[in-house]
Amino acid sequence: MSLKIGDTAPDFSAETTLGKIDFYDWTNGRWVVLYSHPADYTPICTTELGRTAQLKDEFEKRNTSVLALSVDDVESHRGWIKDINETANTQVEFPIIADSDKTIANAYQMIHENASSSVTVRTVYFIGPDKKIKATITYPASTGRNFAEILRVLDSLQLTSEFSVGTPVDWEDGQEVVISPSVGNEEIPEKFPKGHREVKPYLRYTPQPNK
Repeated sequence: MSLKIGDTAPDFSAETTLGKIDFYDWTNGRWVVLYSHPADYTPICTTELGRTAQLKDEFEKRNTSVLALSVDDVESHRGWIKDINETANTQVEFPIIADSDKTIANAYQMIHENASSSVTVRTVYFIGPDKKIKATITYPASTGRNFAEILRVLDSLQLTSEFSVGTPVDWEDGQEVVISPSVGNEEIPEKFPKGHREVKPYLRYTPQPNK
């Protein structure tokens, strides 16, 4: 059975480039983006980890910790980080898990046997402070991730966890949001004092409440 939205993220202990971590303790009440890489010293992964490091401040603004995983060992990771820092003109300061026995990759279903029996696909798990899986994105090894989308999903998840809204198609931070169907019209003035517009009885927009 695959992990689904709403499931509790599996706990684990792991060696990383920043020392041993116990996942649940390491999260420390923050959001987490946990994502996998097929192998060290691979071109697409190198660009992704470099981009992650460049976005350090953006993740911090969202109270989010990033945790990468590759099936290679820590010493390999550390050598690879030198290449990442050089090619992306950055500094990797987040931990990369060493998962040579694939224990964590298997716990998180990051190996898709029909794609490869030995390396992970590009899985992204968005994990909330309650350690529940809030969203997932999965790409094949040949397709690099879009980090603008990863940040957009984080913004949506954090917004919708706090307010009774959803984010419509192509939404970006700062744009109108959709009032949840569970909110009655009589509740709107109190819940959404910025006002609203009704397109259909079931399609009601309001300015983003946390802006």
